[in-house]
Amino acid sequence: MPLRDKLLALAVVGVWALNMIVIKLGVAEIPPLLTTALRFVVVSVLVVPFTRVSRAQLPGIILVSFTFGTVHFGLLFAALEHAEAGTSAVVIQLGAPIATVLACLLLKEPLGRLRSAGLAISLAGILILAAGPTLPSPLGLGLLVASATGWAVTNLIVNRLPGVSPMTMMGWSSLFSVPQLFLASWFFEVDRWGMIETAGLHGWMAVIYSAIGSSILAYGIWYWLLQRHSVNEVVPYSMLNPLLTVLFGIVLIGDEPSPVKLLGALVMVVGVALILRKPAAPPTLPDTA
Repeated sequence: MPLRDKLLALAVVGVWALNMIVIKLGVAEIPPLLTTALRFVVVSVLVVPFTRVSRAQLPGIILVSFTFGTVHFGLLFAALEHAEAGTSAVVIQLGAPIATVLACLLLKEPLGRLRSAGLAISLAGILILAAGPTLPSPLGLGLLVASATGWAVTNLIVNRLPGVSPMTMMGWSSLFSVPQLFLASWFFEVDRWGMIETAGLHGWMAVIYSAIGSSILAYGIWYWLLQRHSVNEVVPYSMLNPLLTVLFGIVLIGDEPSPVKLLGALVMVVGVALILRKPAAPPTLPDTA
């Protein structure tokens, strides 16, 4: 990728890292599935009136609304009720190796020995971080792994839908996510509207920041990058999310700087550097390794 696109990818990851802190504070005031639904209501209102979709594009967009809105974000927000933000950011990065492996198996994208080593090192960094004292409960861990899988599948779907603009994808997938999430909130959450009436700054900031900053701006740029570069060039940047989330947690909400987290983050950065490194000559290795 050119330098401009690399900087855009890093900026997106920074927005997402801060979003984890904001959401962790917000779901204490508004139930997580309802928070997610309200987030996508805001996105839909701001984006859908300015975009159009064709009948041929609808199946892919509806599929993304489920894997992205309901599975990835709905379960991520729910997990943040049961897990610390920094550790959640670590576990959710399992989506990156899952997406990379799926891209090699299903889309036949090249990986090579160097990227394979980087993938293994990055995964080791995630495991080091997750093995710290803030490892989530079985429920929280299960929700995070399921959310990570939804993220991985979404990356592959978007990469295969070049005819849909980023904002169109964002707006319409959000619109179709709203009824799914309201229904899930109705089934699984209690005292929804009572908590909305008493919600404070953190709750509403979570809705607004995640809608405008994380969804419209960050995901719009991410989709734009995925439509111009291979999954294996773009997705590994998301593995820097835990490092930034841990740092934001220390600086903004007073998290203790755990040596285990810092070590895991360092290992992960080394792995990401290997994944992003391009070979000097045309590759002679098989497409998958």
